[in-house]
Amino acid sequence: MSKSRILVVDDEQQILRALRTSLRAAGYEVETAETAEGALASAAMRPPEAVILDLLLPDGTGIEVTRELRAWSSAPVIVLSAVGEEREKIAALDAGADDYVTKPVGIDELLARLRAVMRRTSPSGEPVITIGELVVDLQKRSVSVAGEPVHLTPHQYELLRLFALNEGKLLTHRTLLQEVWGPGYDGAANLLHVNVSQLRRKIEPDRARPRYLLTEAGAGYRLVNPESEPF
Repeated sequence: MSKSRILVVDDEQQILRALRTSLRAAGYEVETAETAEGALASAAMRPPEAVILDLLLPDGTGIEVTRELRAWSSAPVIVLSAVGEEREKIAALDAGADDYVTKPVGIDELLARLRAVMRRTSPSGEPVITIGELVVDLQKRSVSVAGEPVHLTPHQYELLRLFALNEGKLLTHRTLLQEVWGPGYDGAANLLHVNVSQLRRKIEPDRARPRYLLTEAGAGYRLVNPESEPF
């Protein structure tokens, strides 16, 4: 079986070496680049299965690289950066990044996030998505938790469907509102909050301590499998 190829882009040699060593030890094939131009050239010549990308590069930004990649590649992108400001995180996600991790980060957490984004881009093709005890049947438009049927409104179902199809991925408020309600609802944060709260009430064993639908403060929400390794 061939190894998945990961492109790591960072202008700090120490970080490149550490990630290359850790990713290879985890069974991945690793390509590296130190500039935005080098990243795009490497991705074009040898398309990766995933990209780990620094936000600040000598000749550009990770946001610009992500936007360029998204014009022709669906490979998941994890932005890895020392910049933890919410506006930078949202800008990266809106440009097409699948996740945003703030340095310093443990290699175990980074590998868990990498596995999550790669699972999301390798769908089984089955009409039924199972995440822990949560089951979403896309064909029947039905939902159950621990074998018990869950009755959702149309908007709640569309929200959950979008989360399930993007398991492990942080979805921004803007993305959720546009995909479920349409472009005219970009600023309707309260509408989203109310529907997420109602969805949690129906799928979470304890909505005060959610295990499936997690909040990323100031950015959006992420649906995770509580039986998998924590992020």
